[in-house]
Amino acid sequence: MPSMNSTLWTLVIILIGLSTASVVLFILQKVQPNKNFHEVRLRSQTWWGMFVIFSLATLFNPVVALVSLMVLSFFALKEYFSMIKTRKADRRLFLWAYLAIPIQFYWIYIGWYGMFIVFIPVYVFLFLPFPRLLRKGTVGFLHSVSSTQWGLMLMVFGLSHLGYYQFATPVYGAGLVLFLVVLTQINDVVQYLVSIYAGKRKVVPTANPNLTWEGFAGGLIVTTAASMLLYPYLTPLNPTFGFFSGVLISLSGFLGSLTISVLKRDLLIGDDTKAEGAKVGYLSRVDSLTYTSPIFFHVIRYFFDFM
Repeated sequence: MPSMNSTLWTLVIILIGLSTASVVLFILQKVQPNKNFHEVRLRSQTWWGMFVIFSLATLFNPVVALVSLMVLSFFALKEYFSMIKTRKADRRLFLWAYLAIPIQFYWIYIGWYGMFIVFIPVYVFLFLPFPRLLRKGTVGFLHSVSSTQWGLMLMVFGLSHLGYYQFATPVYGAGLVLFLVVLTQINDVVQYLVSIYAGKRKVVPTANPNLTWEGFAGGLIVTTAASMLLYPYLTPLNPTFGFFSGVLISLSGFLGSLTISVLKRDLLIGDDTKAEGAKVGYLSRVDSLTYTSPIFFHVIRYFFDFM
């Protein structure tokens, strides 16, 4: 059971680890300029951003993390919409999609789990077509509505789970979020490093040439080991779930990264300018979290009463 002191010590250890990783990355970039460490650099920046947000939330107020995540969801969704080939008729639809973001996070703030879990998958799904139907015709209707809903599910519904941990369990929420984010980012970085140094068999060469089966195996092993090391200090989980959490986060993070890679490839075929911009955007930083956040949340909620 993590106490405040153990959580603070863990934050200090993570700070030291992040600082060390940043120094090592800097050295590697100087020693091996021919290697592409762009994705690792993005992950490192994400680590620092998430660390600052959730450290503030742990030490002061969870509303800080909630507002920060709401802003992150907005920019991730905005970037996703910028990739879609749209018509003028879709603008009103996008407006309604943006308005769903603060409403979704309001349900978290007041602790209304029932509405939080059905608002986007059910109510937004059912009513989202109406702004597109009114005087906008039928051309491109299915593509427009389905693409918008898909973006809301990933960038808003998926990521919003990160904000609910501290409201579902104020005692353990901050630790669980740190545990989830750290393991997700470790998994991403290890998968990438193993893939570029030892990867031979690519999973989806046309969408993500830097993701290999060797990288997946390496990420799975290292993430599970890191989970066993961190769970006693950040979570109230038992050893069985400490091990299972590492496996679950690694698998779901792999699926999230793979899905977003294929999604971006599909949306940006023939648009090299946007494709280059997407490599440094928000989606590249949070792709795995769109899957790990809701999956880990619901598994823990199902098996443990403290959620």
